[in-house]
Amino acid sequence: MRRPGVALPLEGFTVVSLEQAVAAPLATRHLADLGARVLKIERVDGGDFARAYDSSVRGMGSHFVWLNRGKESVSLDVKSAEGLALLRALIERADVFVQNLAPGAAARLGLSAAQLRAGRPELVVVDMSGYGSSGPYRDRKAYDLLVQSEGGLVSITGTPEAPAKTGIPTADIGAGMYAYSGVLAALVRRGRTGEGAHIEVSMLDAVAEWMGHPLYLAAHTGEQPPRAGLSHPVIAPYDAYPAADGTEVLIGIQNDRGWVRLVTDVLGRPELAVDPEFATNVARVRNRAQVDAIVAAGTKAFPADELVRRLDEAGIASARLNTVRQLIEHPQLSERDRWRSVETPVGPIQAMLPPTTFADTEASMGPVPAHGQHTAAVLAELGCGEAEIAGLSERGVVFTG
Repeated sequence: MRRPGVALPLEGFTVVSLEQAVAAPLATRHLADLGARVLKIERVDGGDFARAYDSSVRGMGSHFVWLNRGKESVSLDVKSAEGLALLRALIERADVFVQNLAPGAAARLGLSAAQLRAGRPELVVVDMSGYGSSGPYRDRKAYDLLVQSEGGLVSITGTPEAPAKTGIPTADIGAGMYAYSGVLAALVRRGRTGEGAHIEVSMLDAVAEWMGHPLYLAAHTGEQPPRAGLSHPVIAPYDAYPAADGTEVLIGIQNDRGWVRLVTDVLGRPELAVDPEFATNVARVRNRAQVDAIVAAGTKAFPADELVRRLDEAGIASARLNTVRQLIEHPQLSERDRWRSVETPVGPIQAMLPPTTFADTEASMGPVPAHGQHTAAVLAELGCGEAEIAGLSERGVVFTG
């Protein structure tokens, strides 16, 4: 919890973000959680299209609720001269400008990093894209699945029979997290030197970095890493195994000592510890089908709670194969008080605290904004009167909710 008088790390910083979908909104939501004021610039005709991906959160889009708490929604038609002028005025007051428009769109609006920083070198500008600002793919459309595919992630995800994308938008999340950390680094440097930064983050670059182990394996062996489902290509046993009550429990044996403990202390088969067909990891990988059958036959003798207790006592790593509902109800999250109430236009909902936990302060986790909720108030800060704002709204330059 926050101690009295302790500020959040980014209090006093203002971020203007011309954003949509996932990658940029994730980066700026983290900045908002740390205390930055984030002005989210949305389209007049419906706002961020992630608002309408679904309506599962009491009529609101689940992506939007996840990614946009703590922000102020300012709805402008930036393709109009008046709307663009208002956006420029907001950027003039900002510390950070983030955009993830289509390739080249920001420059066509006069919002390139060079243009914005020409008179304000202290400004931090973040350009986010699918493939970067140069190269043969620079103008290609980039959705999460497409970048996962181009980046090789799909080729190593799934079962031997079929590839699969990851169950979360990994390319978007990776890019968002690198943009977030890049802004933090730029602000630290600006605090020392007064100089801002131009930061570029591409989804493909993020995926390529996260492909580290299989990338280096393929580069130095010439072999395509296999898709292994829940198992591990070079370790056995390493998979999900059934308990007596139908629960699946993942077991990962990292070395031969672990194998000895598993078969002796958990499965009651000490003879397997010295059997040359299974005594070493190399032998177990070679005989993976037999190993998995032996382990599965042994684990089915115990209910999940008893099996996990035995594995814990033997010092063997394990985990239940939980559903999302079981994650929501996970006792570890509950015991560590990781849930908070967040306000939304339709009332409070539960949301998880960000993973980075400060000992003396807590993420702000502000309300999820309605479309255009803060337009009038923010324009008033720029000196616009009520009549002027009403006129802008009537002409479709702004949307005030």
